[in-house]
Amino acid sequence: MPLHIQDVSADAILLAGGARAILLQIANPGVGAGVAEHSDFANRPLDRLRGTLTYLYVTVYGTPDEAKAVARRVGAAHQPVPGANDAELQLWVAATLYETAMRVRELVYGPLDDSDAESLLADYAVVGTALGVPRALWPADRAAFDAYWSRCVDELAVDAAAAHVARELLHPRRGPLWLRLAMPTVRTVTAGLLDQPLRSAYGLPFVERRYQRLVRIVRFVYPRLPRWVRHAPQRHYLKAFRLGR
Repeated sequence: MPLHIQDVSADAILLAGGARAILLQIANPGVGAGVAEHSDFANRPLDRLRGTLTYLYVTVYGTPDEAKAVARRVGAAHQPVPGANDAELQLWVAATLYETAMRVRELVYGPLDDSDAESLLADYAVVGTALGVPRALWPADRAAFDAYWSRCVDELAVDAAAAHVARELLHPRRGPLWLRLAMPTVRTVTAGLLDQPLRSAYGLPFVERRYQRLVRIVRFVYPRLPRWVRHAPQRHYLKAFRLGR
């Protein structure tokens, strides 16, 4: 039986790709300009993470009414951002979340078989359609997604605005101590998950040996953790949404 989005999205390890997804998003000039103008990574480094995770977990695991409510909340928050209602830009954001999630999952658990890959691609359309991206824009199969992804990646460019957001994201000056202590590892993982051209464009240092050591440790430890540990963020953010926090 093929995997579905509900089978994989609660895995906390997918959060390891969060910064990578953001750097891909803002390398699209249309997304990057809006984020640079309206996001405040320097003073509120966890806000974007909280908003994204709440949206994802409620969309995937909430009731239909809850999914509509969180989509309205995100839509209202993005309303002042230039390009927020551009379906092509929203499609790119959703595509980075899907592609990054699949890359991290395969890194930890091994390659997906064809039926799982196609099933998960179809399911992930909801990440974009919940915010108004027409279903017809989402690639119909993996071949179509790979073609779309290659075309978009070729058009990415790291301008000054994107580079500024990346510095604020990866070198936070504020926020809890645990976050700042975790950032060297986050930077290593993020650099390793990015393809070399984009890694270089952002000026991210990368030590292959350190990255591969981290990957080996995660592959050994993470799948052996209890399910309640691996799914802890999903429970936390879904509960917080339902309590109105």
